[in-house]
Amino acid sequence: MSEPQTSGEARLRAHAAPEGEIAASTRTLVIGPYLARTAATLGRTVAPSRSVEARLDEATGLAAAIELDVTQSLAVSLPRIRPSTYLGKGRVDEIAGLVKAEEIGLVVMDCALSPVQQRNLEKAWGAKVIDRTGLILEIFGRRASTREGTLQVEHAHLAYQKSRLVRSWTHLERQRGGFGFLGGPGETQIEADRRMIQERMTRIERDLDAVVRTRGLHRQSRARVPYPIVALVGYTNAGKSSLFNALTRAEVTAKDMLFATLDPTARATKLPHGETVILSDTVGFISDLPTPLIAAFRATLEDAIEADVLLHVRDVSHEDTHAQAEDVGQVLNELGIDTTDGRLIEVWNKADLLDEGERTRLGNLAGQGKVRNDRDSDAPVLVSAVTGEGLTALASRIEARIARSRTSFAVTLPPEDGAALHWLYENAEILDRRTEADGTLHLAVRVAPEKEPRFLNRFGGARRLGRAG
Repeated sequence: MSEPQTSGEARLRAHAAPEGEIAASTRTLVIGPYLARTAATLGRTVAPSRSVEARLDEATGLAAAIELDVTQSLAVSLPRIRPSTYLGKGRVDEIAGLVKAEEIGLVVMDCALSPVQQRNLEKAWGAKVIDRTGLILEIFGRRASTREGTLQVEHAHLAYQKSRLVRSWTHLERQRGGFGFLGGPGETQIEADRRMIQERMTRIERDLDAVVRTRGLHRQSRARVPYPIVALVGYTNAGKSSLFNALTRAEVTAKDMLFATLDPTARATKLPHGETVILSDTVGFISDLPTPLIAAFRATLEDAIEADVLLHVRDVSHEDTHAQAEDVGQVLNELGIDTTDGRLIEVWNKADLLDEGERTRLGNLAGQGKVRNDRDSDAPVLVSAVTGEGLTALASRIEARIARSRTSFAVTLPPEDGAALHWLYENAEILDRRTEADGTLHLAVRVAPEKEPRFLNRFGGARRLGRAG
């Protein structure tokens, strides 16, 4: 007989959380098993190398993000990866003694483990083992709050678990099935569980398609009153949410923690000349981001994909800021975002954490951007979301980038045409306003490409001044 539906659903819920419930009080050991850099690997290095200490600190920070009790962290230099246990036998035995002595309940491996390696390490150490992918999925599962985010995370969890069912079940006996007196070999329990997971993933995909369609309708409604989209992207804990709050006066959660915020947030804000833009805060990136999550959160990054301006927020106080920037660039490329098309502005955040010498040096580099109306400079902007330093310059730079695709016009209005003046303030960017003695108004305005037809239809006598870019 088939199992009761309630039992199957219970198992499915267990699969949706890849490692089950991990209590915050669980004594945790974080291990960083990093390959030793040889002459051969040095010859093919394409990205700045992270220090072992920084990589281990990041792994520890990920564990701390879900309040695990990290009792110790350990870096292990590997000459090569062992197919069965990832680590060498001597290291496995050494860590087994440490796990027993410290009463460790969870070991976090800062790498990607195969199901076989994960199972063998659990047997050797007598403790639960999760890899980097499992840890990040655990964080995302606890932090996602919107319906879309929850569905995306559950889908990624199930995809991750589908290949690891051998870890979850020991009762792999065949169920009786087929026709006739003897019956066929039937379906193994693991096959039944895998089928159940696939059916649930298919239902989630249908739900996500509906969510994507809804988001498309929202974008269409926004297109009727189009505002430029400015998306913040960057490494996790670079200060995106703090900068978002500073620019919009919002109260998005901002903590000194990896993946403090996961669900995208958008707010309208005004630039110095009155231009309204939609500022979008996106999920932070991280090195070795699990591939299922890159695909799963593509929809939540739609604002970044379609943004008019991308703010790449960097924590310049971090020792690995250059390597982090390379990781962000790689993820953006995987999402199909061209970072060389002139949309991207580098924002060097956390200036308040720099010492005086480094602050002066980076300030001088950022100061190179103050040339020729700011329009053809790719120099970064040095800011502090905490103190407000550099935010005015950043707003001006955003404005200049948006202006590249916009045309300026000279408009003359009689003093009694208040309706036309109101229309201009609502639909165009007022660059200059001058009033003659008789009340006649002379304005210089900048108009978005999609609003030019309406503008020219209403102000046929306007004189074209040229394009900002």
